[in-house]
Order: sequence, then C-alpha cells, then structure tokens
Amino acid sequence: MGQYEAVIDLFSHFLNGYGHENLSPREAARFDKYYAATGAAHREFVQLFGPDRIVENLGGFLGSFLTHKVIAGAEFKRSAGTVTKKLCKWLVAKGHIGEEESAEGISRGADAARDLPKAERAARILFEAEAGNPQDFEDLEEEDYLDFDHFTIARIEPGMLWLRGGGKKGLIGPVGVPAEATRLLQEEWELSCSLGRVRGQWHLVEMANVYPM
Repeated sequence: MGQYEAVIDLFSHFLNGYGHENLSPREAARFDKYYAATGAAHREFVQLFGPDRIVENLGGFLGSFLTHKVIAGAEFKRSAGTVTKKLCKWLVAKGHIGEEESAEGISRGADAARDLPKAERAARILFEAEAGNPQDFEDLEEEDYLDFDHFTIARIEPGMLWLRGGGKKGLIGPVGVPAEATRLLQEEWELSCSLGRVRGQWHLVEMANVYPM
C-alpha cells in the first residue's frame, strides 16, 4: 500500500508540474490565473482539472519523467506501471472516464510495468560498459564523434546496435555493447548518449538513460 501511495503522490506531483503543458489556450489562461494567485485563491493543476486529464498525461509520467527526472529502481518503476493500470480500471468502473480511454491507459501501464525495469537494467549495463571501455576517444575527427543526443534503436543483434539520429543520415553502427544489454533492449527505444568511432568501430563514449516509451 505504501508503494501505491508513493506512485500516486509522485503522479500528482508530475501533474502539478507538467500537466499544464497539454492545455488549450483558454484552459492555460484559467490555470495561469489561479496558479499565480496567492493565499486561499491559489490552486494547483490537480485542484483545477479532473480525471479526464489522467490518461493523456500517463505517457509523459511513465516515460521521460520516471526515466530522467526520478531516481528510482526497477521495482518502483514496475509498480508505477501496475498502479497506473489499476487506476485506469478504477476510473472507468466509477464512470470517471470512458472505456476507450481506460483501455489506452491500461495498455500504457502494462507496457511500463514490463519495459521500464528492463530499460533501467539495460541502462546500468551500458553505463558500466562505457565506464570500463579502454578505448581512447581523445582527438577524434569530427566525422568520428557524435555529441550527446537521443538516438533511436533501429536494429539489434547480439552485442551490436544500429542507431538513428544525432544529426547523422542513415544508420549508425554497429555499436558494440554487451550482449546482456541487447537481450533487454528493443527496437524504437531511445538511448541518450554520445558516440565515438575508433578504427571503424562505433562505441559509447558517454551513456545516460534508456527510454522505452
């Protein structure tokens, strides 16, 4: 129960901090008015908007927020997916949201419960591999270095990744990584990292996070 409460408290914190980003101009004006008010007139996002705003914000909460903004282990991330899935079931049972919206939220929660722990373990493996790489990445030529960015996984083979992004056309790869990581990763997930090429082989130079959603 404590874990459930922690997830809901964190989701409320997320909504208060980021929920206004999805508002229409008219709604945003209303939010700004009450958020800027002082004393008893002040209102947070969750005090102004109802359960119809929950599902549309689940992607941001279960995606970049839990991965990038929150220091949490795999078990908490799994619980976040489970709790939000059950929340959507409760909301439709109580008539607060429709069946279609609930199904979307349940699907997001199930995906998060499955994928977020895998992404967290993969990120740790890749970070440790990058930290222990003996390659010298100093003085790389411009075409052999791709600065820190988000790269999308286009193809996976055991111990190798092919990526898209970083301002480079076409596929980047193969990027050598531990085979244990490739067993966890999936195509279309994103890595936040920088890359360097030494003697024709791409490597992780800096590694931060894996984003499954």
